[in-house]
Amino acid sequence: MQFLQRRIHCVPPLFRWWWPSALARQDVTTTLMPTPTAYLDCFLQNRLSRFVYKPWRTCPLASTSCLCTLNVSTGATKESECEPPMDDHVYVAPVIADSSHRDGLIYKNTFIREDLPEGDIANRNETQLEPMRFSRATERCFPAAKNCVYHFPEDMFQFFSVLLSKSTITQPIQLYGYIAARDVEDGMLNYVVNYSRDDPIVVQQGSLIEMTGPKRGIRMTSLVLIEFDMRIKNGAQEDDDEQLIDGAISCYDYCPHEPIKYRVIGNGGAVDMSLGFVLQAVEATIEVIISELQSGLSLSLSSFVYIMGEFEEIKLFHGNVVQPGALRRFVVAVPWDTVMILRFKVGNDVGRLVKFEVKKHGYARRQIKLKVAAISVRVTWSTTRSMPVRCYGEKEI
Repeated sequence: MQFLQRRIHCVPPLFRWWWPSALARQDVTTTLMPTPTAYLDCFLQNRLSRFVYKPWRTCPLASTSCLCTLNVSTGATKESECEPPMDDHVYVAPVIADSSHRDGLIYKNTFIREDLPEGDIANRNETQLEPMRFSRATERCFPAAKNCVYHFPEDMFQFFSVLLSKSTITQPIQLYGYIAARDVEDGMLNYVVNYSRDDPIVVQQGSLIEMTGPKRGIRMTSLVLIEFDMRIKNGAQEDDDEQLIDGAISCYDYCPHEPIKYRVIGNGGAVDMSLGFVLQAVEATIEVIISELQSGLSLSLSSFVYIMGEFEEIKLFHGNVVQPGALRRFVVAVPWDTVMILRFKVGNDVGRLVKFEVKKHGYARRQIKLKVAAISVRVTWSTTRSMPVRCYGEKEI
């Protein structure tokens, strides 16, 4: 019953803000004057034209909530049944039939080609869009930068953790491959986990797989396709490696909920993905620099975001820092007009909590002074979209 209160929903979003496809936008009447009324009128036209162009695919049972696809590979899930089966009290994500990458079936899959909102499934390039695209307030911010309606928060998709839940090998293994998301923004691969065979991550059953992304925020204004192809390194040749998971799942999400753990079962084991839908979110880009390092330190970094009345943890980094420098950049979806908390934990200490007020634009800096090092943190706020520029005939910045 707890799951029924907070799982992914399959009801069409009648009251959502949409950015229509390029074809749909061709028929939208443009408005040249950027008045508040023109903003609203044109935006409603754009949103409604999205439904005229291509109605949203919904589950046959409107009362059912789920993470689902049509034509899935597990016989337990039928087209009329959205709720996935369970494995050890964890919901099993229904993998799309014929979505494997190694044999090339995913590139011939008609269902995926028709339902992918943008882009081409055969295009294996990484998204070229960077985070922080709308972090600066401009003269277009109306009525002011703090409560700007020109740049607005949107519903976003968030990975909270990735875990190796089962493996055919009990001892630590060398794992490589990727988990990536495609959204309506450009339809390109936005890697959440990405390790090469030459530089695999060492994990064991029950341990987290440290996320390497996403590169930018994942928009949830349309279907999100999650692709994965992960293998266990066994020997000198790739042909000797064992396939862990391979395929794709599609996420339909129309109501906010807490993170939900879904299990992807493959030939060599299973991977648990904790997924969440963040309502009216902005993009937080977290940059951390370690300086004045006297000796190596074991550092853990987590972000806590406020969702459905609770602070939910996103594990960003855990490892040894042996020399001064910057950690990789972290991108997190955070509900607008809330508070984000970063927790820095060195070794076995209780950790340092740093609070940031979530905004649409700008950035904030914090300094943490430790006995063994100094930590500098910068969080940059940005929306993922601005008001449709065709409304008043200007070029987007």
